[in-house]
Amino acid sequence: MPAGAAKIVIPRWIQLVGLPLVLLFLWVVAGAVRHVIFLFLVALLIALLLSPIVRLVQRVRLPRGFAVAIVYLLFVLVLIAAIGAIGTVVVSETKTAAKRVDSYFTDVNGRTGQVQADVDIDRLQHWLNTHRLGSIHIQARGHTLVRDIRRKDIGKYTNDVVNFVEVAAISVGKLLFNLIVIFVASIYMLLDFPRLGAAIDRRFPPSAESDPLLIRMEHSLTSYVKGQALVSLIIGTSAGIGLWLLGVLGLLPHGQKYALVFGGWVSITELIPYLGPWLGAIPPLLYALVVHPLSAVWVVLLFLAIHQVEGHIVVPNVMGSALRLHPLLVIFGLLAGGEIYGLPGVLVALPLLAAARAMWEFFSERVKLEPWQEGGLPPVEVELEQAPQPPAAARR
Repeated sequence: MPAGAAKIVIPRWIQLVGLPLVLLFLWVVAGAVRHVIFLFLVALLIALLLSPIVRLVQRVRLPRGFAVAIVYLLFVLVLIAAIGAIGTVVVSETKTAAKRVDSYFTDVNGRTGQVQADVDIDRLQHWLNTHRLGSIHIQARGHTLVRDIRRKDIGKYTNDVVNFVEVAAISVGKLLFNLIVIFVASIYMLLDFPRLGAAIDRRFPPSAESDPLLIRMEHSLTSYVKGQALVSLIIGTSAGIGLWLLGVLGLLPHGQKYALVFGGWVSITELIPYLGPWLGAIPPLLYALVVHPLSAVWVVLLFLAIHQVEGHIVVPNVMGSALRLHPLLVIFGLLAGGEIYGLPGVLVALPLLAAARAMWEFFSERVKLEPWQEGGLPPVEVELEQAPQPPAAARR
């Protein structure tokens, strides 16, 4: 308990009647306007993340309004540049991969009269025959499948994939305009943080050894972001290097050309809890299946190894110290976020838990529930009637 901080004692009758009613009311209101609450919670997280940068800009003796404007301008420019760069690279590489898939099934070798897919099927059948697996016959069925794909014009489907990616990239750009409400709300929050912090400090004055509430929340979110960024960097770099090595060793044809793109994709999907590692492995696996079926085995082994290292070494050591939350609480928060608001709810669940933990620690030092201890004075005083003395004959 910080010195000088007043401690609020909540009476027992409020605990019994008032708190349940307040929680019920908040639950009903939150269910009715959960979309608005979600937007404001995201705005609060953004404001808490940018608040330390605003204070840093204010050190050059700029008013807080100018500091907020500068930070947000830089934030929006960096966000637009990052999304544009990622979208451009994804669209470009998708077009290149689509052309390779198209040529893999359609370009006929003038000398052999076969496409590359037929050649790989013959190689796979030869490998099975030379490794005592000749009872597995895939050559005839494989050639039939390739002919069916050629008749259905694989280029048509690859063009559909390219068009889908282009539309998705445009949708991401439109999403920026839909975030205006969140940005405006977070700007107002940033501008009012000093007054809000001063009001909280007047009621709950911090000691020299204790940080104010807003500073605690900022530190918890900063720690989470640093931990998550480090995990994404480690996993994405590991996936990129592994795919590059598979390409150099010939286990994944042309894998070194797409290692950077696949590694960046793995880094981005790693930001999605639980689902991210599986989503990151899908594009490399699909590419391996198209280029050479045996390459898919090496890709699966690579990502299984990466996920084992991630689950047993990287995440426990990095995120464990960043969140300081029990694993069961983390799982509950992720499931609750997904149930309430889908994938966006999952994305903000852990930052909100980190901020909520800081709030819990702050107010647990300053708010006390009146104990429900046994004994003590009764609520209503009563007079006890003494029993009459027995007669003298009975005492004998």
